[in-house]
Amino acid sequence: MMNWPLILLVEDSPTQAQQIAATLSNYEVRIVVASDGLQALRLIDGLQPSLVILDVNLPKMDGFQICFRLKRDSRTSHIPVLMLTAMDNADATLHGLEVGADDYISKDAFAAQNLLETVNSFLHIVEK
Repeated sequence: MMNWPLILLVEDSPTQAQQIAATLSNYEVRIVVASDGLQALRLIDGLQPSLVILDVNLPKMDGFQICFRLKRDSRTSHIPVLMLTAMDNADATLHGLEVGADDYISKDAFAAQNLLETVNSFLHIVEK
């Protein structure tokens, strides 16, 4: 278990965080949850996760700002960032990609499947 990839999930809704963690629970990954932007930055700096799943609407600092900071810091720029958000309009998607997100996934009926496929493409996760 110690060699399993670490995913930092940044989500301020405990219910949403549980649902996302449940989606990933059949795979060999470790998940740490941050509930706001500042906590996320502290955890990323200390944990150096394999991947960050990032909501946009967060307290203290939004997902766009977090992603922008991560991608411009040489210590964290290599970490894939997946934005998973209810903001599914074209402007929000474009802005997410402009600030450096590696992918932008809408929270819709296909979100769980899209998330699994995208996480797998970056981490090559294995079912338990």
